[in-house]
Amino acid sequence: MYSEKVMDHFNNPRNVGEMENPSGVGTVGNAKCGDIMRMYLDIDDQGVIQEAKFKTFGCGAAVATSSMATELVKGKTVQEAMTVTNRAVMEALDGLPPVKIHCSLLAEEAIHAALWDYSEKTGTQIEGLQKPVNDIGEKEEAPEEEY
Repeated sequence: MYSEKVMDHFNNPRNVGEMENPSGVGTVGNAKCGDIMRMYLDIDDQGVIQEAKFKTFGCGAAVATSSMATELVKGKTVQEAMTVTNRAVMEALDGLPPVKIHCSLLAEEAIHAALWDYSEKTGTQIEGLQKPVNDIGEKEEAPEEEY
């Protein structure tokens, strides 16, 4: 049901924890399934993400997508981090079952929420960034297809 990469990131999650004085922090959830994800970003003066951490309450897929999302944004500029979509997270994990696609949407929205917080704190404009929602169930979910 789950790929080896999903199981690896669930059993051995990367970047778990909180961060003191993050540049940006975002918390999102999905009321339908009960998953809650908080992402912390440390962004340097050049706009490069030096560190990313997460705390997630949810299923194995939620933990795995959180872990992979932090891996994908580290070392990227804030603008490059905007290209880390739910599809990119799923592809990096070698796919998710259709009923777990919402976990990848949660990861994408957590990145955006943390970037939004950073943008608000610093006055930095990030092209394409829109105010995040607290509950991803408020957004229209991607079609239920297998990745």
